Amino acid sequence: MPTTCLNKIFEDEIIKGVVSNPLSSAKFRRINISKYKDGIYKIEKLTQKQAFSENAEKSALFGAVCEMTKEYRQLDFWSETAHYTLLISKKGKASLVTKKGGATAQSHNRKKNYILNEAIPPLIDLGIFTKDGKIVNSMYDKFKQINRFTEIVGDVVGDKKKMTVLDFGCGKSYLTFILYYYLTEIRGIEAEIIGLDLKDDVIKNCNALAEKYGYKKLRFETGDIGKFDYEGKVDMIITLHACDIATDYALYNAIKWNCGVILSVPCCQHELNSRIETENLKALTRYGIIKERFSALATDAIRGNLLMSAGYSVDVMEFVDMAHSPKNILIRAKKALIPQKIRDKAKDEVEKLMKEFSFSPKLYNLMYGDENNAV
Repeated sequence: MPTTCLNKIFEDEIIKGVVSNPLSSAKFRRINISKYKDGIYKIEKLTQKQAFSENAEKSALFGAVCEMTKEYRQLDFWSETAHYTLLISKKGKASLVTKKGGATAQSHNRKKNYILNEAIPPLIDLGIFTKDGKIVNSMYDKFKQINRFTEIVGDVVGDKKKMTVLDFGCGKSYLTFILYYYLTEIRGIEAEIIGLDLKDDVIKNCNALAEKYGYKKLRFETGDIGKFDYEGKVDMIITLHACDIATDYALYNAIKWNCGVILSVPCCQHELNSRIETENLKALTRYGIIKERFSALATDAIRGNLLMSAGYSVDVMEFVDMAHSPKNILIRAKKALIPQKIRDKAKDEVEKLMKEFSFSPKLYNLMYGDENNAV
């Protein structure tokens, strides 16, 4: 029970706390708690645009935090010597993880408060965590990436109670497993996730792990993104480092299926680099490294515009620091009511780039060319 875990936490002298992973019924997206003075704590409740503050004595704080466990799935608290993480599943099961290193150490080391801190069992099998729950040193960057991606998913799922997610180019499926756990256990969503990849041996291993841990609505299939078809409604499509034009096929499928949310981190944008030619802007193509980087940025700018032309609100952002992955641009697209004038302008901007640099990108051809019917 959460109360039993909280009693154990509050036996220590708490200095600060963070309450996160809200249910759809929660009014606030995050609650920060900090020790103020003379046994008084400051409670700061945050919405997307506003912050509300109040003070509470320690005895009253305990009761307030007990109430918070009804609407939040993760509660982190720090004392001088320890970090406590209380996780609550959709069934109300509470688990407490205690680590050495309190608020002072946390501030000094600037450690990230990850959305998922515990060793999810399949990630032990996949080599992200050791058996005693520690992150494998060589997998730290991968762990950071999938945590950040999960945070972004958490921002866009809203108050959905049920959803279908397709993971194109899932590979060993670190992200797929962590997302399934996050959506079903932490957010309480009835989620079905399908991972697709070309490597049959990898897919067999992932299906065995899903079966081992009773993940009944998580399955993996061997297949080509460009040829994959799905009959039902798709709520979200994700791609993490799908190589070159595999990303374009994934985006095109998402558009065809009227998918509500697209989260794509492209990789290896070779297509334009091998084709671009220009006389007016020769400085951009003369030097190999400049040409390569410009081609990658132009590719993702074109993808963003083409998604906008298909009726999506689009953001292009860095999702992790360059030090953790050079392939760190994420395209986030949500289906929206985009005026036709803006959609037409986005397409026109792509066509002007195509004319200037004498190329014809895959996603444009899929959407508006002869390869398929226009969308």
